Amino acid sequence: MLTGAAAATVLTGCSNEEPERRRTSGPAADPARAEAARRRRFAATSGALRDQYDAVLARHPSLAGQLTALRAAVAEHVTALGGAATAPPTWPVPADARAAVKALADAERRTSDAHMAALTDAEPELARLLASIAAAGAAHAYLLTKGGPR
Repeated sequence: MLTGAAAATVLTGCSNEEPERRRTSGPAADPARAEAARRRRFAATSGALRDQYDAVLARHPSLAGQLTALRAAVAEHVTALGGAATAPPTWPVPADARAAVKALADAERRTSDAHMAALTDAEPELARLLASIAAAGAAHAYLLTKGGPR
């Protein structure tokens, strides 16, 4: 049988409070919230790329045949990442159509690289999605520079 002092010691150790390491705030405290924030950032990155396609298409409608399917794929990436439509910023689009396509290819590479760089820190499901989107972006960059129609 426990004495009063011993019982008090045992009961003090069995409180309803969480250990100190669980009471932290910030992304480490809530992995679901941290992943949602990451998805929003990645969606914003892909959304900016989609908006750049829109700007190029608005300035160079003759490129619609070459760009529409790629733009649609990027829009689907935004949706897959949980992004919503945003008000697009104004993108400076080169007056020359070839220069505009080259700028899109560069933006595709940057976006692909950003998604690839995040793979090591992402949860498995998000990492698979980012890898897929990054691969698509690399393919888009190739099509825009070497593989697509002129």
